[in-house]
Amino acid sequence: MTFQRYVALGDSFTEGIGDHDPSRPNGCRGWADRFAEVLAASDPAFGYANLAIRGRKLPEIIAEQLEPALALRPDLVTIHGGGNDVLRPKVDIDALAASYDEAVGRLAASGAKVVMFTIADPGLNPVIKMIRGRTAIFNEWVREIADRHGATVVDMWRMRGWKVSEVMDDDRLHLNAVGHQAIAIAVLDALGIEHPLEELEPAATPVLTRREQRHADLSWARTHLVPWVHRRVTGRSSGDGVEPKRPTLSPIG
Repeated sequence: MTFQRYVALGDSFTEGIGDHDPSRPNGCRGWADRFAEVLAASDPAFGYANLAIRGRKLPEIIAEQLEPALALRPDLVTIHGGGNDVLRPKVDIDALAASYDEAVGRLAASGAKVVMFTIADPGLNPVIKMIRGRTAIFNEWVREIADRHGATVVDMWRMRGWKVSEVMDDDRLHLNAVGHQAIAIAVLDALGIEHPLEELEPAATPVLTRREQRHADLSWARTHLVPWVHRRVTGRSSGDGVEPKRPTLSPIG
């Protein structure tokens, strides 16, 4: 497959949070940048836009990003959402799926190739394993929606060879460079695109004593969990005031 106009929609996963790069817009690289770089290598006319913003729930992604994406007339669209929704105490997954179905239908009807994602199995991550059941239900909706509209699915639920300590950033919620590289490879493979990307070697993780692990957990809670809970209580989002990193189609620099 060859594509010239690629638009990425979604939340922090697609924005690239956790794959730190101060030289890039919003200070992050991410799997979508890595994926787009491969497509651009063989086509100087290739254009890439990334409208994803951290913290966005699926209804916000659809409301804020769908129309701008369609206006760019892409021939390839990736869309990921739902992760921030299933983390909430209450969520109507069936209603969420209905709006997702309509949005993907509009993207597919535009003639663009659509790539969707299931959410990774939270049972692998002790921080969020309590939402495993609702995540599985949401993922089954994703597969059904993809079947209905001829979308390609990158099934992260079935990627079970990962160790959280190797592929996750310090916040234990977002992928690091190793994880983002793995996703870029998975998207290329799902689309049958030849590429030179190889998995990155994870950094060595120290073996901690029980006391050291408890100290690390407390430090993580102070640095990451408490601010996250505070935002939920106050109705704020990590994406407040954040603009899309690549709002228009442009070449890869």
